[in-house]
Amino acid sequence: MKYKIFAAAALMGAATVPAVAQTASPSGDTPAVTTPDSTNPAAPVEGANSFTEDQAKQRMEQAGYTEVKELKLDDQGVWRATAMKDGKSVSVALDYQGNVTAL
Repeated sequence: MKYKIFAAAALMGAATVPAVAQTASPSGDTPAVTTPDSTNPAAPVEGANSFTEDQAKQRMEQAGYTEVKELKLDDQGVWRATAMKDGKSVSVALDYQGNVTAL
């Protein structure tokens, strides 16, 4: 009888762990992937980046950067490049969430 109660309690406890993990995020309140109207304030965020070089360049251009050059994926999973914006040369980054930020 004690075994059944222990087993039931263990199953109930284990069932709550995945729910907690699903709601947590690195910053606590931002989505895993950025949307056009939201960005992660901690960007660029380190992580496994699945954007190809062409996709990274396209995202940067969609964010208003031109003449994207020297595009490289660093060891933290962030695409980094130099580009032009508002007539100035800037360093720009794209993280795995899709956040495009000037550095």
